[in-house]
Amino acid sequence: MARFLKYGISTGASAAAAAKAALITLTDKCVDHVVIPTPIGIRFEIPVKNCKNLGDSAEATVVKDAGEDIDVTNGVDITATVKLTDDGEITIKSGVGVGKVTKPGLQVPIGESAINPVPRKMITDAVKEALPAGRGVEVTIIVPGGEKVAEKTLNAKLGIVGGISILGTTGVVKPLSQEACRRSLVPQIDLAIAHGYERVFFVPGSIGERITKQLFRVPDDQIVQTGDFVGFMLKQAVEKGVKEIVFLGHSGKLVKLAAGIFNTHYKMGDARNEVIAAYAASAGADTETVNQILQANTTEEATGILNKINLAKVTYDKIAQRIHIRITERAKNQIKVGIIIVSMDGNVLGTDENARGYEQWVNSA
Repeated sequence: MARFLKYGISTGASAAAAAKAALITLTDKCVDHVVIPTPIGIRFEIPVKNCKNLGDSAEATVVKDAGEDIDVTNGVDITATVKLTDDGEITIKSGVGVGKVTKPGLQVPIGESAINPVPRKMITDAVKEALPAGRGVEVTIIVPGGEKVAEKTLNAKLGIVGGISILGTTGVVKPLSQEACRRSLVPQIDLAIAHGYERVFFVPGSIGERITKQLFRVPDDQIVQTGDFVGFMLKQAVEKGVKEIVFLGHSGKLVKLAAGIFNTHYKMGDARNEVIAAYAASAGADTETVNQILQANTTEEATGILNKINLAKVTYDKIAQRIHIRITERAKNQIKVGIIIVSMDGNVLGTDENARGYEQWVNSA
C-alpha cells in the first residue's frame, strides 16, 4: 500500500504563526495554536510551542516542522516578539539567528533582513487578523541557533550572514522536494549577474569549486554550484541571459553529461563507466582495457587504467567535446560553453576546444 508523505510548513509560515500568536498573547491571552492565511488560499492551523506576555510586549515560539522533507531547519524554534505602536504601520525586523543580506542579486536589498517578500506578506497578513483597530505593530523574528544552522546552507556564499533566511512561496513544504533543492541554487546565478559577470563558472559541488579557484583565481560570486540539477540550472542560466559558462567538475559527475544525463544523481541514471569505456575505445584502447574500465569501481580507478596506457588525456578530451555538444544543444546555442574535467586531486583530465583557449588558466595550470 502506498504511503503518503507528510507535508510541512515553511519558515515563512512558522514566522507568521509565531507573530500572530505573540500579538494575540499581548492583546488577549496565550494560545496553543493559531490559524494563518497563506498565498495558496488555504488557512493553516499551526501549533504554538509557548508564549509569554511581557507587559508592553509579548513573544511566541513555533517549531518549524518540515514534515518528511529533508530540511536543515526542521525542528528549529522560530520566535516572534511584538510591540504595539500608534502609527498604524506593520514593521517587520529580524533579531538573532536571522541573516542579513550583504550582496546584490537577491530578493531582498543589501543591508536588510533575509526575510523574503512572500514571508513578509504572510507575517503582515497574519498579524492584521489580530491587530486592534487603529494600532500598528513592530514584529521581530528571532531564530535561536540560526547562525549555526545557516552553516549547513548556501547562505554564506550568497552573502547572507548571521543566520538563516526566512523563506517560502506557498507556506507549504513538499516532502523530499526536488523543487525546493533546485530553487535554493538559483540565487547564485542572480548574484553572478548582479556583479556583472558575463562568464559564470558552473561546478557540481565543493570539489569543482575548490579546483576552479585554484585554476582561475575567481571570486566566490562568479562560481555557481549546480548540485545534481545541471539541466535545470542550464535552463535558468539561459532564461536569465548568462553569456558564457565554464563547466568544471570531477569526472564522476561530468562524464554523465556526455550520455545526456542532466540530473546527475545516481538514482536518475549512471553511465559513467560506459561513457569512459566507449570513448577510450574510440581513442584506441584494446578490448582488455575497455573491459577493465567497465569493471572499475570509480572513475578515478578508470582514469588510473587509462593513465597506464597514456590514453587518459585523449579520452577525456573526447568526452569533454561531447559534453560541450550536449550542453550547447540543451542551451539552444544561446550560451558559449567551455568544459574542463578534473580528477579528485585537481589535475585537469580533459577539455573541450573552448577551454583550451582560456589563457587565464592555461598560464597558471
